[in-house]
Amino acid sequence: MNAPPHARADHVSARTNGELVLHALEVSKAYGHRPVLRAVSFRLHAGQRLALTGPSGSGKTTLLNCLGGVDRPDSGSILLRGQPLERLSSDALARVRRRRVGTVFQFFHLLPTLTAFENVEFPLQLNGVPADQRQGRVQSLLERVNLGARARAFPAQLSGGEMQRVAIARALVHQPDLILADEPTGNLDSANGENILALLHDLTEETATALVLVTHSLEATRICHRTIHLRDGAVVSETEHA
Repeated sequence: MNAPPHARADHVSARTNGELVLHALEVSKAYGHRPVLRAVSFRLHAGQRLALTGPSGSGKTTLLNCLGGVDRPDSGSILLRGQPLERLSSDALARVRRRRVGTVFQFFHLLPTLTAFENVEFPLQLNGVPADQRQGRVQSLLERVNLGARARAFPAQLSGGEMQRVAIARALVHQPDLILADEPTGNLDSANGENILALLHDLTEETATALVLVTHSLEATRICHRTIHLRDGAVVSETEHA
């Protein structure tokens, strides 16, 4: 694949390979009297990719929501670059999500009235990045995901695979510490799914961005350094991959 966009160079060089990005410590969550997460713990370092697997109802998406600050655990702690998310106010948590976390969804969640370029640019606008800096960064990332020529297309004019590539560019454009991907290939055919997995692998390698990937797919786990399997909200196994 092509070289990473120059806009990432300073950010990446400032990172130390292997630096701790995410630490989940005894994270538990219940809805009413129903436990959803039971004392889940793990660490994730810069550039590492972690797959979360398990049957429906095992707590994967709830854990992902807690890791991204969308939901709060009932007990335990989640530290992003050493900062405990559960201690932050709602406003501070929103700022962390905007600046330090990128998310890729199964159903893309692109804004239909914005072009591919504008969808990728949107996080930079939210973070107050000046317009003269946004242009080059967005275009570089679109070219990196092989969509430079489709920058002015609207989501309705894109295929499923193209929409997911836009979503990946949007997740990376603000140079986050952590990418959270919730079944990113679940709405794609096998060929497009393989392309998306390869792209996630290569871009996280190039940028030393940590990735947590929720998946039911064995193929998806193969791009990860390790897999945590959840059942009934608890970690039942952890596998290291070569």
